[in-house]
Amino acid sequence: MTASSFVDRLADRIEATDSVVSVGLDPDPDRLPDFLDAELPRWAFNRRVVDATHEHAACYKPNAAFYEDPDGWRALAETVAYAHGKGVPVLLDAKRGDIGNTARRYARVLDEDGLGVDAITVSPYLGRDSLEPFLSRRGRGIFVLCRTSNAGGADFQALEVGNGKPLYEYVAQRCAEWDAEAAADVGLVVGATAPEELESVRELVDLPFLVPGVGAQGGDAEAAIEFGLADGVGLVNSSRGIIFAGEGAADEGDYFRAAGEAAKRLKRRLNEYR
Repeated sequence: MTASSFVDRLADRIEATDSVVSVGLDPDPDRLPDFLDAELPRWAFNRRVVDATHEHAACYKPNAAFYEDPDGWRALAETVAYAHGKGVPVLLDAKRGDIGNTARRYARVLDEDGLGVDAITVSPYLGRDSLEPFLSRRGRGIFVLCRTSNAGGADFQALEVGNGKPLYEYVAQRCAEWDAEAAADVGLVVGATAPEELESVRELVDLPFLVPGVGAQGGDAEAAIEFGLADGVGLVNSSRGIIFAGEGAADEGDYFRAAGEAAKRLKRRLNEYR
């Protein structure tokens, strides 16, 4: 899925599905249903979730933490290929940020001979050189942590670092500069749990946002749409609220139908504000 820029492909997907929903594929082994009797239960689970939700998904966002073991990485590779087969881009939530050879190795997940994911989340804390291997991947997307959805994000991100501006606003402005120069498309991770800060970042930059925190974290869906989209392009993510919506269902069919219905409801809710 590299024939065009990531933003162009994402825009096409958003138009095709009339949706900005990102479905977080975080198959916590402790919460997988007992009926999944398979060699790779996380892959079996994801496949059924994709089948149930792909009509409403602009993107899938697997979190690397749920796959970092040999069977998990195999499950992730199968999941990426399957999502691509359904025409859905994949954004790996890995929050990478390191230097030199380590950064170059991390960036290989964006290559076709790696996992071949379409986009990845990264941390800017180590500066531009730590992100260069990601920024140099033409046709890929890089979502930089800016103002995250967790309460502790304010410990550093909200610190004033000059001219009365918090650090996250400087991060946003620098990322806009990088986007103008990079081969990859740059976006920002800005949580829906702090709508005023989400608005302040949008006033500074015209970049697509990945907006987590709508769903289990109780973020502001209206703000996520009003400020999260740039020329109609952006993603609002829900993970647990979709993939585990069927917990307690009577049978396997009902379990995954609930995931599909949860994705559809979120799409409709967000579209009220688009």
